[in-house]
Amino acid sequence: QVQLVESGGGLVQPGGSLRLSCVASGSIFSINAMAWYRQAPGKERELVARISSDSLTLYAGSVKDRFTISRDNAKNTVYLQMNSLKPEDTAAYLCSALIAPKGKTVVFNAYWGQGTQVTVSS
Repeated sequence: QVQLVESGGGLVQPGGSLRLSCVASGSIFSINAMAWYRQAPGKERELVARISSDSLTLYAGSVKDRFTISRDNAKNTVYLQMNSLKPEDTAAYLCSALIAPKGKTVVFNAYWGQGTQVTVSS
């Protein structure tokens, strides 16, 4: 019943900015870490940024100082602010989160969104 839905992708020129959003919905008891991954055609999926339940963050070296990950726990949402975009940032961006559904026991599972396309081109 739990699902993640991304939005905010699109076509942007080099040097431009985009803000991605990912909303978790369904029967949710708790959300732990949340993260953004990306995957370009013919390339392996890579971690872009991660944010813990306490809002501690980690970034891939290629996006550090350009991207910012944040979360709004009240809205079950994680964001990725992307500035100074480069053609190399072109990829499908995927949201992931560790979520415990409501139930008799607390069990965290990894959930994935379907992705939102980001294309950086002139």
